Parts: sequence; C-alpha cells; structure tokens
Amino acid sequence: MKPIRLLSAFLTVGAWTLLSRILGFARDILIAAYLGAGPVAEAFLVAFSLPNMFRRFFAEGAFNTAFVPMFSKRVEQGEGALGFARDAFSGLAGVLIVFTLIAQLAMPGLVLLMASGFAEDQRFDLAVEMGRIAFPYILFISLAALLSGVLNATGRFVAAAAAPVVLNIILVAMMLGASALGYDIGMALAWGVPLAGIAQLVLLWSAAARAGFRLVPARPRLTPELRRLAVIAFPAALAGGVMQINLLVGRQVASFFDGAVAWLNYADRLYQLPLGVVGIAIGVVLLPDLSRRLSAGDAVGGREAVNRAAEFSLALSLPAAVALIIVPLPIVTVLFERGAFSGIDAAATAQAVAVYGAGLPAFVLLKVVQPIFFAREDTKTPFRLAVVGMVVNVAVAVGLAPVMGFLAAALGTTLAAWVNFALLWRAARQFGDAARPDSRLRRAFPRLALAAFGMGLALWASVNLAGDAFVLAGVRYIALAGLVAGGATTYAIIAVATGAVSKSTLRQAVRRG
Repeated sequence: MKPIRLLSAFLTVGAWTLLSRILGFARDILIAAYLGAGPVAEAFLVAFSLPNMFRRFFAEGAFNTAFVPMFSKRVEQGEGALGFARDAFSGLAGVLIVFTLIAQLAMPGLVLLMASGFAEDQRFDLAVEMGRIAFPYILFISLAALLSGVLNATGRFVAAAAAPVVLNIILVAMMLGASALGYDIGMALAWGVPLAGIAQLVLLWSAAARAGFRLVPARPRLTPELRRLAVIAFPAALAGGVMQINLLVGRQVASFFDGAVAWLNYADRLYQLPLGVVGIAIGVVLLPDLSRRLSAGDAVGGREAVNRAAEFSLALSLPAAVALIIVPLPIVTVLFERGAFSGIDAAATAQAVAVYGAGLPAFVLLKVVQPIFFAREDTKTPFRLAVVGMVVNVAVAVGLAPVMGFLAAALGTTLAAWVNFALLWRAARQFGDAARPDSRLRRAFPRLALAAFGMGLALWASVNLAGDAFVLAGVRYIALAGLVAGGATTYAIIAVATGAVSKSTLRQAVRRG
C-alpha cells in the first residue's frame, strides 16, 4: 500500500471541507433570513443537533476512532481487511436500527435533555416533531462515516471529503423549494436531513465498492475482532459522552435566554469553518497515516507526521482565531443580518464568535494530539483527560451564566478546549519523541504568531477606516471581501518575510492543491 502524502491529503480534505462549510454558510444564511432566531429556528436546530450529537458515538467519534487504526493495520499487513470491515458494518447497522427505534419513543425526553428551557413552550412540540423526522439521519450518516474510514485508510480521500457537501446542497434546495411552493420551511428542513443522510450513504458505499470494499449488510455476529473493537471503542464512547455533556451544558444554558440557541449556533458555524478545513483535515488524514507507520515500525516518520500536522494547523488556525476575535461583528453583519435576523441578533452572535475564536487553536491542535493515542489503540487516556475539561466547562458555563448570560456557555467551551489540549499534550510525552516539537516547529511557531498579530492590527485599522461600509447594502460584500483579502495578504507577506512559511512550501501547496 503506497504511503499517504500528507500535505496533498490535507489540502484535498481541506478544500472539500471548505466547500462544505461555504455551502453550510449558505444554508445558515437562508435559515437566518427565513426563520431568524425565532422558535421555529431554535426548534429545528435542537432537532438537528440530536442525531449529530449521537453521531459522535457511532460515526466520527468512538466507533471510527477504534475502527480506523484496526482496519489500517489490516490494510498495511494485507490480511482480513474486507471481512473485518463487513462485520463492523453489519454490527453497526444492527445497533443503530434498534437505537433509532428507541429514540423515536424517547424523543420528548431527548428534547428536554437538550433544551429544558423549551418546556411548556411552543418550541417543545415543534422540536419533538422535527426530532422524530430528523433522527434516522444517525443511521445513514454513521454507516457513511464507517465507509469514509475505509476509504481514508486506503488513501482515498476525495469521496469521503466531498460527502458532507451533499447535506448542505439538499438542505438549501429544500428551503428554496419550500419557499417557492409556499410550504413550511421548518418542516422542509427536517425532512431534508434524513434524505441527505441517504444520499451521503449511497455516494460513499459506491466509492467503497469501486475501491474493492463492497460492504453488504448481513446478520451481525460477534467475532473476536468485533469484541476487541468494542473494548477499544468503549472508553472513546465515554470520552464522546463527555464532549456531548459539554455541548448539552451549553445548549441548556442557552435555552433559558430567548434567541441564544440560534446565536450560539450561528457563531458555531463561523468558527467551524476554519476548524473544519484545518482540524478535520488533520484528524482524517493523520490517524490512518500514524496507524500504518506504527504498524510498520516507522517511529521517525510518525514524529515527522505529527510535527508537520501541528505546523500546518498553527499556520492556518492562528490567523483565523485572530480574525474571529478582532472583527467578528463585520463578518456576522455581512453574512447573516438580513430578513428576520436583526442587528441585535448580529451583535449577540458576534460576541459569541469572539469567545469561540479564542479557543480555535486549541480545538485544532486537539485533532493533532488525539491521533497519537488513538493510533496506539489508547482511548482511555483521552477519556480521563476529557473529564477534567468537562468539569471546567460545567463550572464556567453554569457558574458564570448569572453574570455573563449565554456567553458563559461559549467561554466554558473555549476554556475546556485549552485545558484538554494542555493535558493531552503533556500526557503524550509517554510515547517518546512522537509528541515532541522538532526544531522546525519550534522555529515556526513564534514567527507564525507574529504574522497573525500583524494581520490583526491591519484588520483592526481597516475596520475603523471602513466605517459603515459593512452595513450598506451596495458595498457590504465588497467590503468584507476586501477585508478578508487584505488580511490574508498581510499575513502571507509577514509569514514569508519572517521565514515562518517558505516560498517553496507555498509553491508546493499551490501545486498539490
């Protein structure tokens, strides 16, 4: 099996993820315009978050965290990969069918678990109805995620990276179609969710079949390999549960403030753009690459992969974080303020964006550190340390809510991410040099930070000079495009001038992109 070309793979996954996030913005811009931050919007966002919450256990979370290293090693050794994948596919499908049926009956309780502030409110009945429609998405997207793991482990990243684009295309089409035909836009969105899940599953199943992994569901059987998979996945599931508690705490706090569920969701979309483009690309590519290197005994290559992933992460996440902290209001105003989404909504969302932005580098670097453990089938350490982060999140979000309001939820999330990253990075030292910064990374970090700081000053000056340009209908998009282009140019010039990024690296990125 040929080795994974890291930079090329990062750029491939990142480019498709960027397209998905751009379409996600289009989706959320339409939701904001049609539904604002009102009860229908909040009900749908809670309903949609239910299958997405549980997919962290069954999809990109616990199951794939355990499945990808085990499958990658079988691919590297050339033994039993197809049979193992088929057994895992059938077992996961069986569990999810039962789980989906149970969730339909338990939906009122699940909605209250997510947002108890909806109780005895019109949002509650809407969220329950939409939740029952949307929840089968968990079955389709989890099986699609397993197929993505199969493709990624064999060095095929395009189909898996492109699949999320389908979700946003379908949801945008459902809203536009419902608006044109006079149908209920909220319900159209709810029905679009499982439809998108089916489309993603079909796309990835076809790609896996073409790659030689035609996974046909059969009667599940508990083989020794699946028992080991379950043993490894269980601590990861607990860690995923900790992450979901963090999200639940945030939504519970937000649900007691009118409009806050929507404000935090729109803010989340903004910081998820760089997190998705960089963090997800790193996580998707690094885990199978590390697993295969360890299986082949390549410790030096493993350290190189981790350090280059960290360097790539910092080069893109530091300027993104500075931009979200320095100029959140112009970004939110241009992207979302229209229709039912008011200036008050924009101001509240911008505050949350700035808080989330401060945690962005930590969120991205977690995607670099976690594979160091997962590639060694160690899921217990990340779980134990995630519990510490959860305690920090709960203490901040709940404790400061009476003082900071809904922003306490965002601050709790950000502080928990930094605590979790610091603890994981320290714990990773047990694996020797794999987690230690090499001379190239130590040299690049302060220079990247300087470039990001210089870009921040340029953005601040530009916004002050632009005045009301970001709220004027005729020029707002041009103003934002100019702000982004000017900031990116400033960052690139300083990064190259200080040697943080070499010209050859830029040329390589462009050529492989």
